[in-house]
Amino acid sequence: MKKRSITLIIGLMSIALLGVMAMQYYFIRESFKQKSKLFDEAVKASLTAVANKIERIEIYEFARQQERENQEKFRQDQERLQKNEQILALQVKYQDSIKLLQRLAFSHTQRFNEMETRLNQQYPTVLISNNFYETYIRRKEYNHLVRITLEQGYTSEMTIGEFARVYAIREIKEVKAKDDSARYVIPIFGPNSAITATFEIRTLPPPVDLRVLSQIDVLEKKLNKLRNQKLIGAETLFDSLKIMGGKQSAIMEDVAIGMQLSKRPLEQRIDKTQAVDLLINELDQRGINSSFVMQVRNSENSPLVFQAIFNYKDEKIKETNTPPMIYKARLFQSDEGKSPGELRVYFPNKGSVIASTMGYWLLPILALLALLIGCFAYTLRMILRQKKISEMKTDFINNMTHEFKTPVATIMIASESLKDPEISADERRVSKLANIIYDENVRLGSHIERVLNIARLEKENLKIERTNVQINNLANAVLESMKLQLEKAEGTLNIHLDAEHDLVIGDELHLSNVMYNLVDNAIKYSKDRPEITFKTFNRGKNIVIAVSDKGIGMTKDQSEKIFDQFYRIPTGNIHNVKGFGLGLSYVNDIIKRLNGKITVKSEKDKGTQFEVTLPLKHASQEVA
Repeated sequence: MKKRSITLIIGLMSIALLGVMAMQYYFIRESFKQKSKLFDEAVKASLTAVANKIERIEIYEFARQQERENQEKFRQDQERLQKNEQILALQVKYQDSIKLLQRLAFSHTQRFNEMETRLNQQYPTVLISNNFYETYIRRKEYNHLVRITLEQGYTSEMTIGEFARVYAIREIKEVKAKDDSARYVIPIFGPNSAITATFEIRTLPPPVDLRVLSQIDVLEKKLNKLRNQKLIGAETLFDSLKIMGGKQSAIMEDVAIGMQLSKRPLEQRIDKTQAVDLLINELDQRGINSSFVMQVRNSENSPLVFQAIFNYKDEKIKETNTPPMIYKARLFQSDEGKSPGELRVYFPNKGSVIASTMGYWLLPILALLALLIGCFAYTLRMILRQKKISEMKTDFINNMTHEFKTPVATIMIASESLKDPEISADERRVSKLANIIYDENVRLGSHIERVLNIARLEKENLKIERTNVQINNLANAVLESMKLQLEKAEGTLNIHLDAEHDLVIGDELHLSNVMYNLVDNAIKYSKDRPEITFKTFNRGKNIVIAVSDKGIGMTKDQSEKIFDQFYRIPTGNIHNVKGFGLGLSYVNDIIKRLNGKITVKSEKDKGTQFEVTLPLKHASQEVA
């Protein structure tokens, strides 16, 4: 494969991988934003619910306390009321009627509050007057004068934010309201628009039942008239009944119980433990399980009333440099005047909580992305490796051609010389030429055998004999056959066959080739006159064959590659080093097949030492 093609493939694969990574990043980021938005909405809904429950619990507990206090007063009043049974009976009748009517009025207001709360939770609404409704909305010919805009400023809760404003662009004669129903405008804004595209109207029953209140007023006047006639202890009972009637939410802020409760300090109106439990329960119902910090303040930026920290399952709260997002809700909004306090909560581990909800699909995405990157890296590595192997094979073919060409050319010259009658008549010269032809044939055959052995190794069909081999005897035979080669190179060979136990199970032919290759390499890679040491010795239950030289040596990077096929160490100025880069690959494969190992120690310009370790034959082993 050409370098240009490889570069193109790598470039396209890199672009594709970067594109996939960018798309995954965008998808994860958008998903995180969506999850964060849902988290915010759930927390806000939880805070609103907690604030409402705290207010209802306060009313309930206060009413129970007042009821207990007034029961004793009522008993004392009853004793005094016995003085005048007729007045008492009538007074009790009025009181019972008032109490019943107050409950009806309170139930009516409570139903209205619940309907109003559901409507506000479902839609953003704006309360309008009935006169405005009759004048501009009920009469469709004046609908075009109505405008609803989204504005920034102080909301009804005295906080800065967005709110909708309903108004008419031109004033016309006002039409009086025909009833006292509560009407709400539900604006529908277009995308990125501060002016509503359209709106809907929702009508709720009147906030208070005026008919019932009128009846209560009549009965209270009659009861006061009775009191003026004869002073008895009914006044305290009346107050108790009024308290039991309950506070009339945001519509009846002037009821006595609301005034009485609003005068209490905020820290006395909220139970810290109860508030935390309520918030935990509301968050749990909405699937939020995380540590949080809850605060109660008298007003915006005022000192803390109290603070509570909740650790979910001993989860450690993380400290960050960036300020956390604080969620707020007004407390006791039904009090006369403005809300006396604010409930706050923030989540130090918000990011971790949102990430945990994404884990069920985030982990597979990351795993697939990692797999894709791994496949890309592996493919890139294989392409570069194949390119390198291709270059090495090309070098191998060129080198093999040269190696085969030399003996063939020598045989050709010797053969042509034998045709010369003058040379053929000289027996000495004929014998010399015949020896040359024989030696070159042996050399050519040796090259072919080495190439065939490597081919057999790659195809896994090289036949390995399993026989008893005496390593010392085999080493003597191999080294004896190489003496001529050493003499030609004017080298010296130091032989130390010190192994007392040298019997192994192996293939004599291949083991002799291993020794030949190691010694041959030591001769080739020596600068001048080779100085080679050949040793055998025992190490534990193994025999070690060590071949060392004082040649050119090699670097650490080269020593890690010498057992690869076709790899040949650059020899610099040594031009007589020839070969295919197959010898050490063949040696490594043969040693591994015989359950041994080969190691190399080398230092540049100081020489190299190869150690072949083979297991000795044990008495219990049998030769197949």
